[in-house]
Amino acid sequence: MSTIVLAIGSVLVVEGLVYALAPSAIERLFEAYRSLTIDQRRIMGLASIAIGVFLCWVALRIGA
Repeated sequence: MSTIVLAIGSVLVVEGLVYALAPSAIERLFEAYRSLTIDQRRIMGLASIAIGVFLCWVALRIGA
């Protein structure tokens, strides 16, 4: 359970840093995201899930 809390906290720190340090870059990212089709967004989401699962698996394998 503590690993899940640590992971969520880490994500929030990284996302907060991006919003604090580069808010204009986030605006450009949102504009680019709006130009994508629903299917492209879905593929990006599925790819993110796959990469996240892979990274979690790697972390567990190396003993993190």
